[in-house]
Amino acid sequence: MTTIAEIKKSAEAKMDQSIAAFKTNLTKIRTGRANPGLLDTVHVDYYGSMVPISQVANVALLDARTISVQPWEKGMGAKIEKAIRESDLGLNPASMGDLIRVPMPPMSEERRKEMTKLVRHEGEAAKIAVRNLRRDGNDAVKKLVKDKLASEDDQKRAEADIQKTTDRHVAEIDKLVEAKEQEIMAV
Repeated sequence: MTTIAEIKKSAEAKMDQSIAAFKTNLTKIRTGRANPGLLDTVHVDYYGSMVPISQVANVALLDARTISVQPWEKGMGAKIEKAIRESDLGLNPASMGDLIRVPMPPMSEERRKEMTKLVRHEGEAAKIAVRNLRRDGNDAVKKLVKDKLASEDDQKRAEADIQKTTDRHVAEIDKLVEAKEQEIMAV
């Protein structure tokens, strides 16, 4: 049997997971700054398997606008360079011996607006996920009341608590969206 406390705890844990997933999505949205996490989505052919670049090379920052990729094996440089070039990130890597330099192109005003729109869209999706979890939690509490395992007063208190948790998570999403927008516009 599930208790109201377990329902509230579960809803909060799931909301925390939604925010963690949202933060991960935000790191993939390009700003004018270099970020090694940007290449996490790029996969390269390694002996017939498609693996993330980070599994075949060291990915680090050379400076604020350049990512360096250092392959662990001799023959991987050209494959890594090709994978980065063919990704939809709009990056143009250049080899210097064993090292691959990936400069971040400056962002146009239009591109900044696109990125800002994308950030807002991701934020909205994260808020919808959090609100759906609120609904699930409230439905679970209502079921306890219907099954006579909790009183209506318990239901009101639980719904108020779940709403507070929801509001806190939505506010955190708004803060993350605003911070990312400023990061995009600052460069």
